[in-house]
Amino acid sequence: MNFFKRVLSTVVGIFVFFILCSFILFFIGVSISKMTDKEVKIDKNTVLELKLDFPVNDNSGVVEYKDFSFMNDTKREGLFDLITAIEYAATDDNIKGITIESNFIQAGITQTKAIREALIRFKESGKFVTAYSDIYTQKDYYLSSVADTIFVNPVGSVDFRGLATELLYLKDFQDKYGVKMNVVRVGKYKSAVEPLLENEMSQENKEQILSYLSSIWTNLRQEIGASRDIDSEYLDIIANDLLARTPEKALEVGLVDKIAYHSEYETSLRNALSINEKDKISRINILEYTDHIGLQDHYKYNKNKIAIIYAQGEIIYGEGSVQKVGPKEVNEAIIKAKNDENTKAIVLRVNSPGGSALSSELIWKELEEAKKVKPVIVSMGDVAASGGYYIAAGADKIFAEPTTITGSIGVFGTLPNVKGLTDKMGIHAHQVTTNDNAIPYSLFNEMTENQEAFIREGVLDVYDLFKTRVSQGRGMSMDEVEEIAQGRVWTGEEALDIGLVDEMGGLQEAINYAVQQADIESYQIKEYPVFKVDVMRVLRRFGLTQTAEEFSKEVLGEEVYKILEHTKTQTERKGVQMIFPYSTEIN
Repeated sequence: MNFFKRVLSTVVGIFVFFILCSFILFFIGVSISKMTDKEVKIDKNTVLELKLDFPVNDNSGVVEYKDFSFMNDTKREGLFDLITAIEYAATDDNIKGITIESNFIQAGITQTKAIREALIRFKESGKFVTAYSDIYTQKDYYLSSVADTIFVNPVGSVDFRGLATELLYLKDFQDKYGVKMNVVRVGKYKSAVEPLLENEMSQENKEQILSYLSSIWTNLRQEIGASRDIDSEYLDIIANDLLARTPEKALEVGLVDKIAYHSEYETSLRNALSINEKDKISRINILEYTDHIGLQDHYKYNKNKIAIIYAQGEIIYGEGSVQKVGPKEVNEAIIKAKNDENTKAIVLRVNSPGGSALSSELIWKELEEAKKVKPVIVSMGDVAASGGYYIAAGADKIFAEPTTITGSIGVFGTLPNVKGLTDKMGIHAHQVTTNDNAIPYSLFNEMTENQEAFIREGVLDVYDLFKTRVSQGRGMSMDEVEEIAQGRVWTGEEALDIGLVDEMGGLQEAINYAVQQADIESYQIKEYPVFKVDVMRVLRRFGLTQTAEEFSKEVLGEEVYKILEHTKTQTERKGVQMIFPYSTEIN
């Protein structure tokens, strides 16, 4: 037995050694790459390659590493880095045109729209834009439809069939396996939790989904139609009858211009560049070009600043990240921008479906304080709904795109319950309390009427507060807010009609308005927040600095870990015991 223990400890030691070496080599590699960073050289007659095969965030974030400052990084992969690069390319004599080669673009509809509009402005410089793809998804085609010439592979396809969404309903699943979510919600349209309660979609949910899908589809058809000189009504017929389902049919109805293999497409690029068939095409990838633009602008300075604070991802009560909105990081950014005398206005860019009600209120409050000092303008991205709308509601002015999803002024609470599952497993929970409501809720017992009443009261309080924030921010009566609330989702275009937003436009329009309100002529953009990473915490996530207990709790969750640990302890006890018979944990 000791032999096997020694072998096991040796294997574990070797494994940990190699992992640590990997991290050390990684740190060394990063530091070397930082030292060897240099400006990208762009040849004359270069084509800018727009290949969006990576997740597009509004902002890719500024990351600072605690105790490892040499790893600090300002990525230039965000939506507005891409737009800036496209606009800069229009003035760059070395860039002759743009080639779009995007398969399965990883960006939202509104983000895609923003890139598309930048390409339209690029074309105004007189430079060419061409597009090639083996497979055009609808979003890929929407982006590529601005091109002067659209190519498709002879054995490729063009997906053009209209918009749809599909939801999975889990009520029967919960009933079958004994794991369910207790839900308390306010608003007949607050449908985020509907799949947990029903087996089919409600009429109210169908109504709102069809409404916003139709609004977005109408916008897409109009813009594609304008670029391709095709009547938007005919585009509906093409979608209904799948008239573009093959390359030949897509060519026939005017969605594409040429059917060609990639080598033939390259020949057309050479012709556009006026170079010989054997000459190599000089290309630069969009991300390389954003780095180039960043280096070009690195030493530019302007005393007047416009702060752009990005709130992208779910709003959580905890530590934020590039993909999560945390009140600590966002509020630190708001306070910093508010107190900086050189920062003349704040633009909050919201791309969030909401989340924690408490965190939303904390961010709202800090924005209200900033509003007393300088203009606060909101720009909405793909989604600014529920908590995402909450934090936007009090702004001096709100900009949204027609395809933005917003509103959803409603509240819900979900509490998981596994009593059905634990009953099947032979696990039963019993509590002892000193007061009637000492246990607010148990994962292992059915929710009582009292518990549900108190939870519902809290949900209603948050809903009333939400409506109050909207009423104050938008200058509406509470009755007017209630009429458009109930958890109903709206597109930006619809939200403009009902008074939830002020104007159609993207981030640049919001910045322009902020500059106007600040009464300045020139400015420099300052982006927030800055995310600080504790490397030791990262290592703990890989189990390198964790105990077995910490690792198990993180993987299994606290409650499941307790059940397994208690079972293990009971089975390990042998013989006569002298032990206190109850848990000493008091909640």
